[in-house]
Amino acid sequence: MTVIAWDGAALAADKRAVIGGGIARTVTKIVRRGDALLGITGDWDVGAELRAWWIGGADPMQFPVKAREGGATLIVIQRGRIFSYVSGPHPMEIEAPRAAWGSGRDYAEAAMLLGCDARRAVEVACELQTDCGNGVDVLAL
Repeated sequence: MTVIAWDGAALAADKRAVIGGGIARTVTKIVRRGDALLGITGDWDVGAELRAWWIGGADPMQFPVKAREGGATLIVIQRGRIFSYVSGPHPMEIEAPRAAWGSGRDYAEAAMLLGCDARRAVEVACELQTDCGNGVDVLAL
């Protein structure tokens, strides 16, 4: 499971991936590509395919078929704007100064509302959400 948080300046994510049978592994969920920060939640394979599609130019006609099932989310932070791709090639733009995704989302959003930055928000979520953890990655624009 996942927690990813954007505080308006930095994108932070936990590093835990839970694989079939409940095995926890350490992975990197956020990356920088050019002037954008990208994060993935949900089914790893689908999220990775969404990320590759976006990096390859995000042609709506080439949107991954499996992604249409909505099993993953691609988060794109670009020029301070938040875009979320779920089940189609046209993103939802989130008009908020901060946002969070994944199973730890509510904890992270509450922490940011109380003044925490994205890193601390993810750390808080990892303390409270049992399927989040294994460290924190942070990228700033």
